[in-house]
Amino acid sequence: MSRTAPDPCPCGLAADYAACCGRFHAGAAAPDAERLMRSRYSAYVRHLSDYLRATWHPDTRPAELSLDDAPGQRTQWLGLTVQDHQVTGSDSAEVRFTARYRVGGGSAVKMTEHSRFLRVEGRWYYLDAV
Repeated sequence: MSRTAPDPCPCGLAADYAACCGRFHAGAAAPDAERLMRSRYSAYVRHLSDYLRATWHPDTRPAELSLDDAPGQRTQWLGLTVQDHQVTGSDSAEVRFTARYRVGGGSAVKMTEHSRFLRVEGRWYYLDAV
């Protein structure tokens, strides 16, 4: 009997990646803005720039998105904490979170963001940061 190594999801929920954010990365629609935001964090961790662009609202989506690190400047994602998920309308929501990371051998950094999301035709999209 062979066992596969555990693959915890980077988003911070106590679940295996395939059953958590992996299913959204594979094409399933996120059920709410918080799960989309968590899946986007996981996409940064796993360098999935196509997923990030695909889940970015067309009105604010960048033309290109590179997750390539400069030599010696590798970004190491350290964790995610969601402070608040608030439904603001039938097809809008906001999520406040803190992502922790380190660049190269530098000190850990905390990035706090208050993000807005819109649902279009049943799919959630990141709009912008407030």
